Amino acid sequence: MAKTFRLALAQLNPTVGALEFNYRKAAEATQFARDSGSDMIAFPEMFIAGYPVQDLVTKIAFVKDCMQWVRRLAETHAHGIGIGIGGPCLTNSRIFNAYFVLAKGDIKTTILKHHLPNRGVFDEVRQFAKGPLKGPYQIGPLRIGNPICEDAWYEDVCEMHAESGAQLLLVPNGSPYYRRKMERRINAMVARVVETNLPLVYLNMVGGQDDQVFDGGSFVLNRGGELAAQLPPFEERTEIVEFATNNQGWFARQGQLARIPGEYEQDYRAMTDGLRDYARKSGFRAALVGLSGGIDSALVATICADALGADNTRCVLLPSRYTSQSSRDDARELADRLGSRFEEIDIGLAQQAVTESLASLFTGLATDSTEENVQARLRGLLLMAISNKFGELLLTTGNKSEAAVGYATIYGDMAGGYNPIKDLYKSRVFTTCRWRNRHHREWMNGPSGQVIPQNIIEKAPTAELRPDQKDSDSLPPYDILDQILDKLIDGDQPVSRVVEEGFDMETVKRVEQMIYGAEYKRFQSAPGVRLTGRALWLDRRYPIVNVWRDSGQID
Repeated sequence: MAKTFRLALAQLNPTVGALEFNYRKAAEATQFARDSGSDMIAFPEMFIAGYPVQDLVTKIAFVKDCMQWVRRLAETHAHGIGIGIGGPCLTNSRIFNAYFVLAKGDIKTTILKHHLPNRGVFDEVRQFAKGPLKGPYQIGPLRIGNPICEDAWYEDVCEMHAESGAQLLLVPNGSPYYRRKMERRINAMVARVVETNLPLVYLNMVGGQDDQVFDGGSFVLNRGGELAAQLPPFEERTEIVEFATNNQGWFARQGQLARIPGEYEQDYRAMTDGLRDYARKSGFRAALVGLSGGIDSALVATICADALGADNTRCVLLPSRYTSQSSRDDARELADRLGSRFEEIDIGLAQQAVTESLASLFTGLATDSTEENVQARLRGLLLMAISNKFGELLLTTGNKSEAAVGYATIYGDMAGGYNPIKDLYKSRVFTTCRWRNRHHREWMNGPSGQVIPQNIIEKAPTAELRPDQKDSDSLPPYDILDQILDKLIDGDQPVSRVVEEGFDMETVKRVEQMIYGAEYKRFQSAPGVRLTGRALWLDRRYPIVNVWRDSGQID
């Protein structure tokens, strides 16, 4: 008689530090898996603690607390079913990234992560000790090898499991989203399947944590790299995968293959989920957006409505004497289309008061960006006051282009608690707005249709801090600027290479100067959703004070 094994994959959304909450999610999913006749349920990497834990995991009390909740899960729920769950482990005064396998009311075995990522957003060498290699374990009729996340990106751990008699590779992950990441994951896991000739389960978590969004998309591969099951990206699911045997060994029976959204939808979902979870996990029900009538604040307000609902989105326009009637009209129309609250507060009197207060000190000095920045900072002051009074999360609206070159006012339009478009270049803001106007999904809480007025998308970008001001007065055109930024930041190319690709040396050097000069602003900026592998935060860490510049000389 052919053997079978039912494995439940818990693609769920934990919260860092919410140990009882994470335990209850695990307990509920385990009960579902048991009722469904599963032999084992698997949870993602570090699930009991939430992920990433950063230096919180260096607190011994926290690690011990996590381990107590794992033991409780074993004692109360690991009966008649195996449980695999990630969490920190304290052993011999060292802290490990561990995967606990629970069975018969106890911890059956503990797998310790061997390869610790120490690049991009990951600092695991700082936080964890490197675990020794450990072979497979038996649950029912099946011998399971358990590479933990990064362990499966190298040949040695998977090969060790195969050589030690593993019949299935189960890879629990805390793998955050960035653009085109899914393709990289599948290609890497196909390589492990081909090398070991074993079926493989890639289990990822979902949900937002600070600047990271975990996009799920868990999948199962059979020998030869054949895709047997695919869970939907970004959605919490507990799915049962059934394994059986044939003359080649164990294989996964064909399951559901979820639709993988296109690149723009994935980005938009990441921004929406990132904001939703940041607000929810921080205790906010509603958010506040300062509208300008421009495209950045329009996109942020739309994301907010999709994440939290229009009823929980407050839009505030703070015009000065330089604000055009067109901007006023566009801001109001956007709020009307979204169905969100809208207020207008003129900053003219406040601006006049500040001007009079500084008049004696500034006598004889020409008007410059100082007066422009006063307007932005007055808006930040008033928006923060509204945020404090009503308990609403203030969202900042600067895009990646502006953050890169410092085209933002610190303590002004940078004031706020979270920025969903922080990793979106200006050119991409335009195309994302067009995408949202053409598409609506069931996970969006905002209305369908053309929610962002066409005039907002088509008009020339301007901060409206002086008469007839345009962004192009201070910056290269965004189509040129964003290409240079992509090469200097995302591609980490030297100036000479960018110039070789056809860009003007003077312009490239000017952009480079602005990038380095704005480091202090980025250091004080609000967190925001990571969409690329080179976001302006943990992916790219530079000193604030830095006088070196690339000479642009070709070797």
